[in-house]
Amino acid sequence: MTEHFRNFISGSWIEPANGQYIENVNPARTSDIVGLFPDTDPSELDVAVESAQRGFEDWSRVPAPERGLVLKKAGDLLSERKEELAHIMTREMGKVLDETRGDVQEAIDTAYYAAVEGRRLFGHTVPSELRSKWAMSFRRPIGVFGIITPFNFPVAVPSWKIFPALLCGNSIIYKPSEDTPSSANYFVDVLLEAGLPPECVQLVHGHGETIGHAIASHPGVPGLSFTGSTETGRSIGEIAGRMHKRLSLEMGGKNAQIVMPDADLELALEGVLWGAFGTTGQRCTATSRLLLHREIHDEFVERLVYKADSLELGDGQHAQVDVGPLIHEAARDKCEAYVEIACAEGATVKCGGDQPTGKEFGEGWFFKPTVLTGVQRDHRTAREEIFGPVLSVLKFNDTDEAFEINNEVLYGLSSSIYTTDVNVSFRAIQELDNGITYVNAPTIGAEAHLPFGGVKATGNGHREGGWEVYEFYTETKVAYLDYSGRLQRAQIDVEW
Repeated sequence: MTEHFRNFISGSWIEPANGQYIENVNPARTSDIVGLFPDTDPSELDVAVESAQRGFEDWSRVPAPERGLVLKKAGDLLSERKEELAHIMTREMGKVLDETRGDVQEAIDTAYYAAVEGRRLFGHTVPSELRSKWAMSFRRPIGVFGIITPFNFPVAVPSWKIFPALLCGNSIIYKPSEDTPSSANYFVDVLLEAGLPPECVQLVHGHGETIGHAIASHPGVPGLSFTGSTETGRSIGEIAGRMHKRLSLEMGGKNAQIVMPDADLELALEGVLWGAFGTTGQRCTATSRLLLHREIHDEFVERLVYKADSLELGDGQHAQVDVGPLIHEAARDKCEAYVEIACAEGATVKCGGDQPTGKEFGEGWFFKPTVLTGVQRDHRTAREEIFGPVLSVLKFNDTDEAFEINNEVLYGLSSSIYTTDVNVSFRAIQELDNGITYVNAPTIGAEAHLPFGGVKATGNGHREGGWEVYEFYTETKVAYLDYSGRLQRAQIDVEW
């Protein structure tokens, strides 16, 4: 019998009031039903918000170092259970076990980093312009945060948001992707076992257009953090702007790896294979464009096609598999559509471009790693996010042209350049219009203790990870202490 899972609201695991559920299936074998998860009606949200507000009142008064100890315990539990959680994630979202283990490890690292930040929520103490007066700033929590996360990193991305939010003294309402709800239940169980007061976290499952929209527009939720599509993020941004909500958006990418003629080509080849086809291309930082200097273009493409064609496609739970399935049928259909668009625009499919054949692929949403050549900078496959294992190869003549091609797209998350020229390396760091630039490394691989995010349509200026995220989840308060015993007026002309 298929297991029915529940929401976590007001300190209890409860069935959805409307009795409606969403079926969660294994994308590698769709007859394998992971479970049924609540399709929460927005009418249930008020109870969750009221509970989260109570949780905030108590949790915000707990000293930050003590809050950090809870997150340290959460990191310990995730470390103990990494293998179990990795298998859960691979089963429900498809990426290979080495990647889901890394997903959990990123959450562990984030938990330990957050625990230490409980002793580092720094303010400033500065001189007053007046005598016998003290001036300082400090950081305060904001309230209830809505946390809305995608499917591709079912534990790592929630950890980037939830651990800092909680460390800063906020409470959360967590709406995971409807494609990876099982990982979310496990994650919340870990938080509760670590000692988080139950009303500090509310878990509500459901579709983004219903319960996600309700969270974004609820007046009792003053802060939001969203990772997902640019289109959805734009809609949330409009709501948040009207309602004066604190908002962090992490959205799309169209990331390029640039390979110069002096590069270590074997290293660059390893980088683009990992960047383009890791997580089946379903990363906001995935390498979607490969920019090759004309001198090495033909040689590199030949080696790339051979390697890409040799990648093992299949169920991510099998050790020999390199590339798992896409998350659902619509994602596979999108890849097929973009290959057709590329061909219509004059590109050539050098490998992949369609579904694999064979009985072992019959129940899954598989798509072959695909390399497109002859792509021009104005083609749709060179400019639009595909979110799948489809790599567009573009040829350039010199450094200036490569940088122009990188910068002319709508997005600005990640970029990469392979070169042994230190001058070109530092030019890339300065001139590539992205939030992240890697030198001699692929476009993926951010580290938990550094800020993560992009520019242009990729985000709205805030960063996840590192020290900057703690500024997002707090607000600055300034305090003045006047012990002069008399009225002093700042910014008034007086004779000393």
